[in-house]
Amino acid sequence: MSSVTSQKQSPLVLLLTLIAVGVLVAIYSAPIWWVSLTAPNYPEEAFPDGVRIHFHMNGVFNGCQKIESDEVQEAEALDCVHEMDTINHYVGMYPIAAGGVVEKAFSLFLVTLLAVMFIGFVIGNPKVRLGVMGGGFAFIAIWMAMAWYGDDGLKYQSDSYLSALVMALDQDTEKESAGEEMLTDAEQMIARLKASMEGHKETEEPDEEVGDIAGKADNIAHLKATFFRDQARKPEAEREVWNGSSAQMMSWHYRKNLGRYFNVKEEIDPLVAKMTLAGHIVFWGIIAAMLVLLFGARKSSGQLYWLLILVPMALPVFFIIEYAAWLWWYGHNLNAMGAFTIKPFMPTVFGQGKVAQFTTHSYPTWGFGLMLLFSALLAAVALIRRKQLKHS
Repeated sequence: MSSVTSQKQSPLVLLLTLIAVGVLVAIYSAPIWWVSLTAPNYPEEAFPDGVRIHFHMNGVFNGCQKIESDEVQEAEALDCVHEMDTINHYVGMYPIAAGGVVEKAFSLFLVTLLAVMFIGFVIGNPKVRLGVMGGGFAFIAIWMAMAWYGDDGLKYQSDSYLSALVMALDQDTEKESAGEEMLTDAEQMIARLKASMEGHKETEEPDEEVGDIAGKADNIAHLKATFFRDQARKPEAEREVWNGSSAQMMSWHYRKNLGRYFNVKEEIDPLVAKMTLAGHIVFWGIIAAMLVLLFGARKSSGQLYWLLILVPMALPVFFIIEYAAWLWWYGHNLNAMGAFTIKPFMPTVFGQGKVAQFTTHSYPTWGFGLMLLFSALLAAVALIRRKQLKHS
């Protein structure tokens, strides 16, 4: 009787697993949470949702839509990420792009890791499970190493992650253009020529084996050109050689964002050093975690085996913890150079709050709903698998 039950349940487990994989893929590109600021100086006619931004797993994106009405005419939607950064910096808050930099850089690999974990969980034969997980983990380790440490590793990142990096840098376009006037004519010409040549090479000779090539090549060329301009402003001894790795980009991009409004080297350098170290720790921590999970996958029992399903199932919990922790960091690391001095505070995680004349709104969006669906699918798989193991 138990074997018959198991045979009937196996196709269901396979179906639920395939659906869960599809949902997880959708989650990676979906807006998970939204935040907006409303105030009398942002009328509803022009800002129906306030100054709104969307948090994704791999970046923060504009949540404002183009307004078309008799009262308001816009050529394009307002960049509300920039607008919110401008508002926040008056009280000493760092730019939004300065949060979760390590998590966003590794998000693509972590999502893939979760998929390999719960796929391994549903495989009944331990030898087959070890083979599938071993191959999957080896692929992730090589892919991640090429992206994190390898030359031109950015091409192994997702286009949406790179787009978020570019959008954050675009906020400094005018500042960077003005900064070029401080360079000598020769330095300006060299920096622009080098950026143009490198950007042209990246756009015209893309690697056809990597994802969404056209958009990705443009984004990498933009990041590279901005990097060259930034290095050209520095004394020659302090200039960094471009290698295009995710590790280099994360550290440099983090430094650029921290210094956008409060460019105090003595404060920025320790933060960049800590985040750079955290990136290396996360890289090797993921490698170590995969080895531990492989050890636990040798048999269909024990705590390590059940972690294969419990960890992916807890994705919504991890997101909320991560989101709340970074909000705390923003509210408790206010720069003294802000125009207004306020006491450290905890921004609203869920619901409405109040900061000065602004009302804050913070709520989940449909991507978080997908996370809950994902957890429910894995919970069903876990229950079925538990019943199978109990009767085997």
